[in-house]
Formats: sequence, C-alpha cells, structure tokens
Amino acid sequence: MPSQDTRTLLQSAVPTAAVGAIIAVVSGVVSGGKGALGAVIGTVVVIAFMGLGMLVLQRTAKSLPQLFQAMGMMLYVAQLLLLLIFMALFKDTTLFNPKVFALALAVTTVVWMAAQARAHMKAKILYVEPEPEPSSASSSQKSAKPEKPGSET
Repeated sequence: MPSQDTRTLLQSAVPTAAVGAIIAVVSGVVSGGKGALGAVIGTVVVIAFMGLGMLVLQRTAKSLPQLFQAMGMMLYVAQLLLLLIFMALFKDTTLFNPKVFALALAVTTVVWMAAQARAHMKAKILYVEPEPEPSSASSSQKSAKPEKPGSET
C-alpha cells in the first residue's frame, strides 16, 4: 500500500477509534458494561468495513482506473447497506445493548466519512503524471542552442 493510502487510512481510522472510545466510555457510564461492549463492537465493525472498502477501492484504482468512480459509489452504497443489515441482525441481541451498538455504528460511520473527506482534501495528490526530467547531458545541449533564430545578442 503506498504511503498516501496508508496516511489516508490512518487519518480516517484514528478519529473514528477516538470517537468510538468516547461513545464506549459514555455508554459504559450510562448503561453499564453491555452498553460499552455494544459501542466497542459497533466501532470495530465500522473500522473493519470502511477500512476494507478503502483497500478494495485503492486496488480497483490501480488495476481498473476507468471503473474507479463507479466502484466508489457502489462500494459506499454496499457498505451502508451492510451496516444497515448488521444493525437489523443484532437488534434483539442480549449480548450487548443494541441501541448503543446502532448509535456507535451511525456516529462512527459519519466520523469515518468526514475524516476521509478531510484527508483527501488535505492530500497533495497529482492530477497528472509529470513527465520525466531529461538527462543532464541532453539538457546542456538544448541550453547551448538559441531558442529563437535572430535573438542572439
């Protein structure tokens, strides 16, 4: 994974984990251990889904750049649908507090997307591949020739 991709992943995952930890502490105080467990599981699910989605999208960008934008849209819709299905599957669980779980899923998803958008806005990504610099021998020959005929002084 290139360093820019790693940086974007970290700039998205760290704020998401921090917000998830805050939600876990608050829900642990308000609704006990089951609330904290629900928040932790929700945060881990979001980081896993969004992180894997980002890796898939980066791999698609390298192998099939013409499908990048369509794949991105499909991937985000699929991630949100999977998170919705995840919430529906665990709505009646007794392992953890399902309301805190759903809240953690929703809030950390929004945090991930906002952090990822910020990381992309701050990234200095080239829009065009720069042409390679000519070698020093050929550039010294070019500089010896006048650019315009008749412009010699």
